[in-house]
Amino acid sequence: MANEEKLVEYLKWTTAELHQAQRRLRDLEAAGHEPVAVVAMSCRLPGGTRTPEDLWELVAEGRDAVTGFPGDRAWDVPEDPPYAALGGFVPDAAGFDAGFFDISATEALATEPLQRLMLQLAWETVERGRIAPHTLRSTLTGVYVGATGHDYATRLDSAPDELLPYLGGGTSGSLVSGRIAYALGLEGPAITVDTACSSSLVAIHLACQALRRGECALALAGGGTVMSTPHTFHAFAHQKSLAADGRCKPFAAAADGMGLAEGAGLVLLERLTDARANGHPVLAVIRGSALNQDGAGYGLAAPNGPSQQHVIRAALADARLAPDEIDAVEAHGTGTPIGDAIEAQALIATYGAHRPEERPLWLGSVKSNTGHTQGAAGTAALIKMVEALRHGVLPRTLHVDRPTPLAMWRKGAVRLLTDPVDWPRRDRPRRAGVSAFATSGTNAHLIVEEAPEPAGATAGAAEPAPPVRPVAWPLSARTPEALRALARDLVAHLTGADPVPAPAEVGYSLAATRTTFECRAVIVGREHSGLLAAAEALAAGDDHPDVAVSAPDQAPRKAAWHFGAEAPAPDDTELPTHIPAFAAALAEVRALLGSLLPAPHPGALGLFAAQTALARLLLDAGARPHTVAGEGLGHLAAAYAAGVLTLDDSCRLAAAHVRAAADATRPPTAEAYRETLEEITCRPAALTPAGTAPADADVTTPAYWHHHLDSPAPAALPSPDTHTLIHLGSAPGSGGHVLLDAGRDAGEALLTALAGLHTSGTTVDWAPVLRYAAEPRTVDLPTYPFRTTRYWLHDHTTV
Repeated sequence: MANEEKLVEYLKWTTAELHQAQRRLRDLEAAGHEPVAVVAMSCRLPGGTRTPEDLWELVAEGRDAVTGFPGDRAWDVPEDPPYAALGGFVPDAAGFDAGFFDISATEALATEPLQRLMLQLAWETVERGRIAPHTLRSTLTGVYVGATGHDYATRLDSAPDELLPYLGGGTSGSLVSGRIAYALGLEGPAITVDTACSSSLVAIHLACQALRRGECALALAGGGTVMSTPHTFHAFAHQKSLAADGRCKPFAAAADGMGLAEGAGLVLLERLTDARANGHPVLAVIRGSALNQDGAGYGLAAPNGPSQQHVIRAALADARLAPDEIDAVEAHGTGTPIGDAIEAQALIATYGAHRPEERPLWLGSVKSNTGHTQGAAGTAALIKMVEALRHGVLPRTLHVDRPTPLAMWRKGAVRLLTDPVDWPRRDRPRRAGVSAFATSGTNAHLIVEEAPEPAGATAGAAEPAPPVRPVAWPLSARTPEALRALARDLVAHLTGADPVPAPAEVGYSLAATRTTFECRAVIVGREHSGLLAAAEALAAGDDHPDVAVSAPDQAPRKAAWHFGAEAPAPDDTELPTHIPAFAAALAEVRALLGSLLPAPHPGALGLFAAQTALARLLLDAGARPHTVAGEGLGHLAAAYAAGVLTLDDSCRLAAAHVRAAADATRPPTAEAYRETLEEITCRPAALTPAGTAPADADVTTPAYWHHHLDSPAPAALPSPDTHTLIHLGSAPGSGGHVLLDAGRDAGEALLTALAGLHTSGTTVDWAPVLRYAAEPRTVDLPTYPFRTTRYWLHDHTTV
């Protein structure tokens, strides 16, 4: 019997272990296929395309971004070149805000344009993800960049000696990713890949895999090419693969070669579950992706149809989807007749076969608008399809006279997007494939899907706007010119926003999703129109009563906090209503006092609670004082602010003072505090509360606290000429900012005081102050307005 019991127990244990192992296997399998959220996107592409929104306008309007060669790159082009002097170019490819990244002019000049462009795009992408870039420092954020065309220094016969230390790294592909990681302080993988035209889509695939494996928590991924010389045109012209008119005509009978272009793009990626948990935007999700190689085919640069079919099927398998669950494909589609025909056949065989004619796979290529942007091609294609998913429209492909006769279109239901097509939601999410193939033979394909509805979301429901309350809009930049430009961009952004975000949402988003720099301004107000008027004044460089601005080269001012003995009760102010963080701190202090005193708090304790709660809020916001002073119970709040007393201990001493004052038979004495002092610890602090006692008075003695709690004498305050004074209670006529003052809006007074601190040397963390709800909503804002200077090597060297 004992053996049977042991066997039963063993079987139970084995069964439990088996179930646990199966659960772990399921979790691992699910993690390996978890959707990856596209949190943010940024780009610089031909046609003056500076944002994903610009790219959408370009393709939605059917515009052609091909132009003549740029005139500012010192290109040496033959009088009668064997190609059309046409292509897609990024305006101001030489421009860079070197000072923003603390890069010297010499190093900037020796650094190739792609590295510089990617630095600015990386910062912009993070901001577009509603993430303050400085918060990513020391995090496992990865950087995966596809980079091609490192020809910046290839025409040099000689270079000035001062450039030599920087040219090696400045023209190294490895530093395209490494420099981003260094500038942002990222500690995840930083990898540059070069697989020619598929580079950026390969980088995005690698980033998705790394996220799913837990190698990084966030990833910047994408790629680019900037043509510093016309060498690429020469090379492809000799291969006779350039279009006569410099334009890509994807899958068209008229296709006669590709049109060369350049560009750059990045996306910010995160596991979908993490993006939702962190409150980040989800523009779309990548369901699956795959890579493979052509291997030994018809030639090193010749496309391989079977390999293209294999990579598509592998991506579908990774996404756990069937071909008929994909609505469209953004193709590689360069406009080379044979290459397009092979790609079309691969798509027909994988997506088109066994598909009903009334629901064809729609086929297009952004290269018809921009030209072939080489290292940026895959990212440009992905950005286009994410925007198409968001707008519910598949834009048309340009320059298609009729489908190429070299493909067997009747073998499957695949149709060219020669006109825009509505892309309505059906009984499943909308999805598209994105392809990138390359002369290297490396093929990439991914499946992108529209963003899922947030958990618990109600169709058509919108979050209620925060109530009207005093708010602050903190703005900052590296230079006064950039600060004014940021204010100008903010006005333009909010003027054109639909719907217009509430002022409190704007304020919190500025606080929580932007990095603070040395040139600062804070706008304080209530109504949208008044705040915009103040921002317009800031943009114009004009003074405005609602704007505090840091003065150039102003020495930081010290802050002094004064806790006066008189003020209205906190319930008589709007602070608990308008500043939820203050209400929470006040409730905590009142709860501590309530646990120590049976009776309701009299006026003096009410003021102490309000002052201590304000001190808690200011400390949480990083607004630490250099000097504190107080009278009566205000001295206890000052001691808490100075770190001499904990919050709990300051409340214990305050309670010991009610108890003593409530005894009508005798006035309070030093002995009234002895018992409480034996229960608490007065800690040494970096600063000691100023008062009327000698500077070396022992704060651990009953006599010290009796003197300060019962002395009517005002504390000595520093001069307002040397300090920014903050009065948390009554003000002794010495100037400064007065909080908890009868007849004044306490919320606006608090924000104005913090604005004064923030623009005079104290860095305020505005997020806890401006958090208007338990889970505040962030909104889109303008990204940093880089102030670029031209850096072009051939302007300064012998060629």
